[in-house]
Amino acid sequence: MLFFLRRIGVVYCRCEREGAPGYLFMESTTDEKQSWAPKISAFLGRWGVETHGIAPIPVEQRVDPRTWQHFLLWFSANVNLPTMVIGAGGPVVFNMSFRDTAVVLLVSDAVASIIPAYFALFGPRLGTRQMVQARYSWGVRAVIIPSLFNVLSMTGYLVLNAIVAGQLLSTISSRLNPTAGIIIISLVSLVASFCGYRSLHWFQGVSWLPTLLGIIVMLAIGAPHLRAITIPASTPPTVAAVLSFSAAVMASVFSWCTAMADYGVYHKADTSSALIFTYVYTAMFSSSFMMHLLGAVFACAATSGTAPQWWAAYNNGNNFGGLASAVLAPSRGFGKLMMALMSLAISAPTALTMYSFGMSLMNVIATAICVPLAIAGQTRFYDVLVAIIDIIGYWSASFAAIIFTEHIVFRDATFSSYDVSAWDNAQSLPPGIAAVVSFALSFALIVPCMAQSFFVGPIAAALGGGDVGLVVGFFSTSFLYAGLRAVERRVFGR
Repeated sequence: MLFFLRRIGVVYCRCEREGAPGYLFMESTTDEKQSWAPKISAFLGRWGVETHGIAPIPVEQRVDPRTWQHFLLWFSANVNLPTMVIGAGGPVVFNMSFRDTAVVLLVSDAVASIIPAYFALFGPRLGTRQMVQARYSWGVRAVIIPSLFNVLSMTGYLVLNAIVAGQLLSTISSRLNPTAGIIIISLVSLVASFCGYRSLHWFQGVSWLPTLLGIIVMLAIGAPHLRAITIPASTPPTVAAVLSFSAAVMASVFSWCTAMADYGVYHKADTSSALIFTYVYTAMFSSSFMMHLLGAVFACAATSGTAPQWWAAYNNGNNFGGLASAVLAPSRGFGKLMMALMSLAISAPTALTMYSFGMSLMNVIATAICVPLAIAGQTRFYDVLVAIIDIIGYWSASFAAIIFTEHIVFRDATFSSYDVSAWDNAQSLPPGIAAVVSFALSFALIVPCMAQSFFVGPIAAALGGGDVGLVVGFFSTSFLYAGLRAVERRVFGR
């Protein structure tokens, strides 16, 4: 919203300079009669719409004591059908049995949730959005690189979520097609994200309920066919399948690293770090593992042959919304109600993504980009899914490694080492050379470890086609940044 107001001729200044917290909007035109923009901003602010920009939230405004909201927000972010789609990839894409899929999911989700949960501490402690906090390692100018990558990544997730929502909505009525469903869910998400931080926390606190109810109904109705998931696979999974599936699962969780701090910037700054970490880690792991596992359950049942109508609706793994509707079909009208509620609940992760997108660009732009790409990608869903998630995982791992190494190694894991007042002062922040060079060099190792439909690197090929790019990217970037940052600090003194 700030971006929009500035584009139409409105600027803002920090009110702290005049003794008041927050931001004051001022008309930049000479005609004071045309002061409608500040009035709109004030009106929206009275109704709870967030009008604060990317500047750090002052400590006196970080007073929200509801620490438990961290749990509900990240639990809700994953309790939705798109998360189930990731778990379904085990049996559908990588031909793994339910038992093998479950083991991979348990380990991958448990490990991948650690770093995002830790990054959630930056919001309450510093009051900085994730991409603003990244300036303390990337610098003011170089941070545009991860910001652009972040916009592209979030666009990818918006596309995936919109496709699943569109597929599910289109099964409710013959008057709806996937394209109409994509547009509806995108607009709902736009409204939720436009209202800002506090509205998002409220929305996330309740949006998981319809999905969880729908899942319970699906389990009850589909129980006779779910026994087939206990049938062991005729052959054990290959190393390549395990590595590639694990990479996709970890990437789906790890990619939240680029936005974790965005949703804690108004919460109490003196809240126990251990408590925040526990809330976020428990929420992310429990919700991710539960929904990934449930996706694997229904996908295994669909591929077993005991419910041919499920597999037909699944369309060779390209229409998870169709699978969900086929499972709920026996309940008729009630099933359609559940499908409608679950499809609208997909706006929970989509709204979060649009909100963080808005820290770099306008969330209206996010909607404009999301709709046509989702429409184009709906017919090749699993190809789009694996490619988007893995590629997001590669760069997210390198980005997270830089932030984590800076905080642990060079700032002794203490939040007091950050001068928040210097967030926009290029001369007080690192020049970003170490971050850019280590980020770029890490891809010299990531690319040989990639295993995609369009390219398999030599290291991945030596592992039978297993993808280890995310893990290699995180550790290689950590070592590269540690060495280069030490030199950078010695040369520039900051």
